[in-house]
Amino acid sequence: MKNNFFKSSIFVFKKVIFILSICAVTVSCTKSDGEDTTSAVDNAPSTIASQVSKNSSFSTLNVALVKSNLTTTLEGTGPFTVFAPTDDAFVASGIDATLLNSLTSDQVKTILLYHTVSSKIMSMDVPAGPNVKVVSAGGDSIFVTKNSTGVFVNGIKVKTPDITASNGVIHTISNVLMPPSGNIVQIASADTSFSFLVAAVVKASSGSNNVASLLSSGIFTIFAPTNNAFRAAGFKSAEEVSAVDADVLSKILKYHVVEGRIFTSDFTSSNSSNNSIQPFTLSDSRITITISSNGTPNIKGNLNLTSANLLRSNIMARNGIIHIVDQVLLD
Repeated sequence: MKNNFFKSSIFVFKKVIFILSICAVTVSCTKSDGEDTTSAVDNAPSTIASQVSKNSSFSTLNVALVKSNLTTTLEGTGPFTVFAPTDDAFVASGIDATLLNSLTSDQVKTILLYHTVSSKIMSMDVPAGPNVKVVSAGGDSIFVTKNSTGVFVNGIKVKTPDITASNGVIHTISNVLMPPSGNIVQIASADTSFSFLVAAVVKASSGSNNVASLLSSGIFTIFAPTNNAFRAAGFKSAEEVSAVDADVLSKILKYHVVEGRIFTSDFTSSNSSNNSIQPFTLSDSRITITISSNGTPNIKGNLNLTSANLLRSNIMARNGIIHIVDQVLLD
């Protein structure tokens, strides 16, 4: 076929010139009724980078792409899957233009590569069930979930799935995915709003259980009370927390920690029906989570009368998940 094309190239060239000359004389070439003159090329989807640059909902993402020097990469052949935060997702995650500009290009690149997979994953390809590990283009792990309420990545729901691109697929998400910056203890230690919790972990580790070592090694989900949560429970300072018996603190912390990665996308019951979601129980009934009618999780220890609310959720650690809560779960 290729040889035939070259053999007839002169004829084709003359024919094209002839047709173009007719169009020029008649000002425009009209089409017959019902004829579709849109070419297959016109209908072909553009690259991921091109779609991001042209979509007004991705203006912040496009700025990040340019800053990270990843535009050329996402114009390449791929295939790629990009979990794409919208402008609203950046706002919801507390990332504005000022913060974005304060980051280096390498820092922005690390964040965006965490949203990118070097293969094409359509929503229908996500297996049913929780937390399938997928390695991102940056080398870190993300976790995809599909259940009766939708598709999720790291507990964040995919808003618009399967936006086809010539070099892969885009799934829009409502929050920015942040790669883990350390293990659970390291992340808590680096955040001053957890100084009371860190004091509790350090003191508890001096008793019969080395809590700090445990939370640095195994895979866990922690419902982490803030300093204000400890104050509401009667602790005026981190020093007061440290004055409590180590094994008592270890028992208190036990109510906040469960084994495995539990994202908010897992807070549903298989017995759900008629939009009424049954309580979701974690780790031998130590923590029970009830989803309200508006989808808000309510968290209680099995003997605790005070309910805790989520302040932030699905914070990735290298060895698990952190959910920030506004109450200490006491028995």
